[in-house]
Parts: sequence; C-alpha cells; structure tokens
Amino acid sequence: MLIAAQIFAAVAAVLHVLFFVLESVLWSRPAVYRRFGIASQKDADTMQLMAYNQGFYNLFLAIGVLIGVVLAGLDGDQIVIGKTLMIFGTGCMAAAGAVLASAGASKFRAAAIQFVPAALALVLTAAS
Repeated sequence: MLIAAQIFAAVAAVLHVLFFVLESVLWSRPAVYRRFGIASQKDADTMQLMAYNQGFYNLFLAIGVLIGVVLAGLDGDQIVIGKTLMIFGTGCMAAAGAVLASAGASKFRAAAIQFVPAALALVLTAAS
C-alpha cells in the first residue's frame, strides 16, 4: 500500500509543480490567467503578486511531498519521516482542494484535480 501512496503523492506533487509554473512563471499569458477565471490583462496584472506567491506555496508543498516519497522508500527512521512529510503535504493539498470546492460549482473540476490524488495519497499513507 505504501507504493500506491507514493505514486499518488508523486502525482499530487507534480500537479502542484505545474500549478507553480502556471501561477508564478506563466501567469501573464492570457491563456494561463483565463484558466483561472481572470478575464482581462488588467485584472491579471492586479493579481500577479498574489498568484506568484500562491505558486510558490504550491511548489514548497510539492517539494516536501517529493522528499517524503523518496524517504518513505528508504530504511529505518527515514520511512517514518517520509510518511510524515507525505501525510502533512498531501493533507494540506487535499484541504486546499476542499476549500476550493467550497467556492462553488464552477470550481469543482479544479478542486477535484487538486483534491483527489492528494486525498488518495493521504489515506493510503495513513493506512500503510
């Protein structure tokens, strides 16, 4: 079960790296900010600093989860440390997905993309 948890955790982490790229690197492109429901370049420019910061949050969570995935595959205390990082990181990701879902039906698809892999990893890690 731990291997399945590591796979779902890695998927969740890779998605969060993608979110980082979209929010912190490519934000000013119309095709990108429109994905986030932003209608104009002016609005995107207004939100750029917030998106930049949010992208880095996503990157830092992803790094923590990926370190956890690697450590969980090792021996001894590293397994416990790895599982702890995976539980914390995927728990934060799943909680953020739930918060996004609470914003309304228009956000359900994005929320599911964020929530499902993280929640599966969380449950599988806790059960292993």
